[in-house]
Amino acid sequence: MRELFLTEEQAYIRWIDLPGEGPVRVFLHGLGCTAASDFAHIATRPAFRGGRALLVDLLGHGLSDRPADFDYRTESQAAAVAAVLDHLGVAGADLVGHSMGGAVAIHLAAARPDLIARLVVAEPNLYAGGGAFSSPVAAQSEEAFVTRGFSRMLALAGRADYAARLRLADPLAVHRSAVALVEGSTPAAGDLLAGLAMPRTFLVGESSLPDADAEKAAAFGIPVIEVPGAGHNLMLDNPDGFAAALARSLTEVPVDSADPVDPVDPADQADPVSGHRSA
Repeated sequence: MRELFLTEEQAYIRWIDLPGEGPVRVFLHGLGCTAASDFAHIATRPAFRGGRALLVDLLGHGLSDRPADFDYRTESQAAAVAAVLDHLGVAGADLVGHSMGGAVAIHLAAARPDLIARLVVAEPNLYAGGGAFSSPVAAQSEEAFVTRGFSRMLALAGRADYAARLRLADPLAVHRSAVALVEGSTPAAGDLLAGLAMPRTFLVGESSLPDADAEKAAAFGIPVIEVPGAGHNLMLDNPDGFAAALARSLTEVPVDSADPVDPVDPADQADPVSGHRSA
């Protein structure tokens, strides 16, 4: 684990740095999750040829600090991750973000295109409105969620693996993050994604289809790859399929979205690299 003290936030942001040669890949998790639990088993797959991987815990999540004065908006989280990459002297990285982390990744790529060579987003939050997790959280007051709602959310979590990740998050951070997702950003992450010049790919789980954001991404000219046997938690529902889709996204020359992009079935890979919007 590595850490960087952010002076403005008066907090440490922390990440796992997996050494390797070749492209640096940066992984950003979703609401209430951690980078290691969501991506360590993906980043270490042989198909990625031992490249260096940075598994970043966003502020308020995992092992990173929980500054009480931080707004936890996607734009602010993106700035914190950019500080990590500047600190490490990393540029031209492959950036991978899931759900809320996908929105953070889009803002980072838009604000600092010098840092990012390719962008892969898995069911990101593109526009205001939130999802199955963020909307109920944002509907509560901050005080109510912190004092009662967070513990209730833990107890009623539909997935044991999500509860395990959520326990490591700060209730205040979860609430402010959820509010930010419901409110959206200006400009919206979807509009920023449409305007990016770098290669971009949108991953979506088979069980999440039909998916309005995937349809919007395709309309933007962005390749959309379906991961079979997966819902919103693509990298946990089907690790082989997600890793295959990610490897394809990071190596193929981008195609026009008018051309069909077939779903990735890990059984078709010679060397497997191995519900709807939830955040």
